[in-house]
Amino acid sequence: QQTFRQGSQLMIRLGDSTIPYNESFRFFMTTKLPNPHYPPEVAVKVSLLNFSITPKGLEDQLLGVVMVTELPEKEEKKNALVVNNARMAKELKDIEDTILHMLSNSTGNILDDQELIDTLSSSKVTSIEINEKVAEAKITERELDEERERYRPVAFRGSLLFFAIADLSQIDPMYQYSLQMFTGLFRNAILKSEHPEDPNDVAKRIDLLNDFFTYMLYQNICRSLFEKDKLLFSFTLVIKVLQGDGKVDDTTWRFLLSAQAPKIRDCGMSKPTEPGTEWITNQMWSELVTMSEGLAAFDGFLESFVAHAAEWQKLFGSETANEDPLPDGYSDRLSMLDHMCVIRCLRPDKIIECVQTFVSAHFGQRFIEPPPFDIEQSFGDSNLSTPLIFVLTSGSDPTKDFLTFADAGGRKVSAISLGQGQGPLAESLIEQGTSRGSWVLLQNCHLAASWMMKLEQIVEELDPATVHKDFRLWLTSMPSKAFPVSVLQQGIKMTKEPPKGMRANLRNAYYNLDDAKLSVTDKPNKFRKLIFGLCFFHALIQERRKFGPLGWNIPYEFNDTDLDISISQLELYLNKYQEVPWEVLNTLTSYINYGGRVTDAIDMRCIDVILRQFYCEGVLKDDYRFSDSGIYYSVPVNEGEPHQGYIDYIEQLPVNAAPEVFGMHENANITYALSETHLLFGTLMQLQPRTSSGGGLTREEVIGDTARKIQERLPIDFDIEATSMRYPTRYDESMNTVLVQEAIRYQALLDVVRSTLPQLRRALKGLVVLSADLEAMGDAIFAQRVPSQWEAKAYPCLKPLDGWVNEFLQRLDFINKWIENGNPPVYWVSGFFFPQAFFTGQLQNFARSLQIPIDSTSFAQEYPDAEFEDITEKPPTGCYINGLFIEGARWDKSAKRLAEPLPKVLFETMPVIYFRPEQNRAEVTEGVYRMPLYKVLSRAGTLSTTGHSTNFVMWFTVPSVGTEIKNNRGLSDHSEWIKAGVACFCSLKY
Repeated sequence: QQTFRQGSQLMIRLGDSTIPYNESFRFFMTTKLPNPHYPPEVAVKVSLLNFSITPKGLEDQLLGVVMVTELPEKEEKKNALVVNNARMAKELKDIEDTILHMLSNSTGNILDDQELIDTLSSSKVTSIEINEKVAEAKITERELDEERERYRPVAFRGSLLFFAIADLSQIDPMYQYSLQMFTGLFRNAILKSEHPEDPNDVAKRIDLLNDFFTYMLYQNICRSLFEKDKLLFSFTLVIKVLQGDGKVDDTTWRFLLSAQAPKIRDCGMSKPTEPGTEWITNQMWSELVTMSEGLAAFDGFLESFVAHAAEWQKLFGSETANEDPLPDGYSDRLSMLDHMCVIRCLRPDKIIECVQTFVSAHFGQRFIEPPPFDIEQSFGDSNLSTPLIFVLTSGSDPTKDFLTFADAGGRKVSAISLGQGQGPLAESLIEQGTSRGSWVLLQNCHLAASWMMKLEQIVEELDPATVHKDFRLWLTSMPSKAFPVSVLQQGIKMTKEPPKGMRANLRNAYYNLDDAKLSVTDKPNKFRKLIFGLCFFHALIQERRKFGPLGWNIPYEFNDTDLDISISQLELYLNKYQEVPWEVLNTLTSYINYGGRVTDAIDMRCIDVILRQFYCEGVLKDDYRFSDSGIYYSVPVNEGEPHQGYIDYIEQLPVNAAPEVFGMHENANITYALSETHLLFGTLMQLQPRTSSGGGLTREEVIGDTARKIQERLPIDFDIEATSMRYPTRYDESMNTVLVQEAIRYQALLDVVRSTLPQLRRALKGLVVLSADLEAMGDAIFAQRVPSQWEAKAYPCLKPLDGWVNEFLQRLDFINKWIENGNPPVYWVSGFFFPQAFFTGQLQNFARSLQIPIDSTSFAQEYPDAEFEDITEKPPTGCYINGLFIEGARWDKSAKRLAEPLPKVLFETMPVIYFRPEQNRAEVTEGVYRMPLYKVLSRAGTLSTTGHSTNFVMWFTVPSVGTEIKNNRGLSDHSEWIKAGVACFCSLKY
């Protein structure tokens, strides 16, 4: 406190002002945040009072709810006993006080004081009676407590489940649930639950109560969750309950989520290299070693794995790896959670199926089948003071469902889309609705963040005594941290997402069409064929998003408006021209209507190629195939009922489309499944408590040990001055400048890593203040993420912390060897902080050697037969590079061209490539694929201040065989590899 005396008056300085201060002043603050986090520098200056409920406290509270609802007469008897015991204790106290008063005020011989003797005599009788009653009450109370304790498992389950849903707010700001709502649901479950045939069978009643409430909670919470989080929620419920029963080993659980475990034994085995073990990847072996050395159930597992490698390979290649028995009898020895750990190492793409099996085995099939969107049921659970909230996602609009429901009930609706200046109008609508009993719909609340506090106040002031009983407040909002927490907790939340799958998207497109709309042009047959191709294109480009960067570098939000405009233009140009204007339609649709959303040049190339498959002469022919399987084709027009003919075809399509319809390899499904697995485990790691870890180590010990190991592995600093002197800036050797700049960048990162690690370790020991930055760094290390302080100075990298550290040390070693040994014969291009500068430097060397403009130079690519280790001489011009990885295809050494990838092999290494600079190089006109090169797998990047992308490096050509096309840049290309999303990368995720 900045207090001081000014004359006789005590003063305090607040900001720039000085005001009188009274020592009796106290300042109290409250927060509605469910789990507020204050940085250490704030926490040491204030007294924090934690009023949040504890698991044990909630358990006792819920036990009271169980007794009041289940056995009200016994709970009343219990409460009456408490009151009577208090009354009798007061009577005893009053008697004692009376006797003490009379004794203290007595004069003379107390034996002569008849009143005192009579009082003592009557008090003794009364005291005996009271003590007898108290003894009887204690027996009765003990019996009631025993009865009460029999129902404690119900309260214990309820407490576990509440904290499972309370954690969900860490995933999405809209996932907020109040204790009041939870308690009300808990009470309703007790009232609605089935009773056993034998009323005295308490154990059966407890099982029924637990099952009924758990599923009731699942249904209520599920309707407010996005699809991606519903299985995660089911899994969380099961794990929470099993943890409460002591059936989950913390070390095993942590390994399943993070592939990390404290070492309890040393296997001392290296990755096998014998023939027949080539299928074992480095990442797989690393995780198997960690599992064998850290989990008690896997003692001797690694030895067994190597001995039965052929059997494990069959499991690795199986399409039902999650269901198949494990070799060497491990299926009988391992728990379901241990089994999932094995699948995590061998086939992480099968984890989602494993989780579904795990949930189904413990809680039943219904917990992996989320209830459908039901606006009527949600309305039935609401009241006039409970707002109903539609949580939106891109492409979803529940307004139509809402208006249909309102019309069916004969409700009057007042709707407004919020935005700047709409607050007063919204208040007016709510005021009219509360008095007249109409419904009010406030759309897009996320666009009126400044008005949300007013909305919170309005909702808090909704009084059942003054508000019309038919009034309801409906809200729609995208996920937003500005949305009031209290409104979310008080309200009923619903999510409705756009359809997923080719069939669902096609059905959705044709839902808005009919026979009349399919017959509007003077060329109805051509129009119907082309509109089906257009709808198929619309569904396909939306579904490509599920494959992540393999589908689109950036997940664009294409919507029905794009389709409607394209259909209108198709109708216009078919009527306007005698022949179908293919080039006009392709350009308008791919470059303007849909392409207007596309901001990435590689994505623009892809969307252009995809559309040309559907806007072409072939699509007018019956049975023109959209994919090799023949499942998807241009449907013959049903002249009598064209709309129904298309609907019939759509309904018989597979629910889940195979990757081949997108032009992708089957491995794309594995990529999709892996992304789902990583999302699931990443989110679950985010939800883990920050108190302790498994294996007997505290959370702080795990962080400190990891920090120590990293610190010990760091090499000595670069001597930038010595490097600059040894490799001075020279006109004829740009690689000197590249090397010095790379060393400077890596040294800056090394400085940050070297300085923050000891700070964190000292803070964990309490030697320095644990600042917010250091705390965030500790959280990241514990979760196997790269700390943000390091990322700010680092190159792009998607690897977890261990992989990041290993790669960082490899990069430092690459630069060190370059400094010590001079320019290498083959450059490890993955080791560059800024690879664009390296390639520019090579062109600069060539241009300066010939005294020609650098703008007239470019690279040709050659693919020598020699392996990296065999190349000892630098080429006369240009450079050899290695270290690239390819996704979506592979390099065929014998044919010296691109080929289809091998099953279950998502990434392959590219061979050594010779980048040979040439002047005024003529473009290759056939037999090549234009390969994009990225730094990391995310593909998407932003333009930096240097004009370069933060991810995209360059284009280069790779020999291939395929359908020759001219891409959107007018260059020769192959459409098959474009649709497959084939690209090269400097770094992977592991």
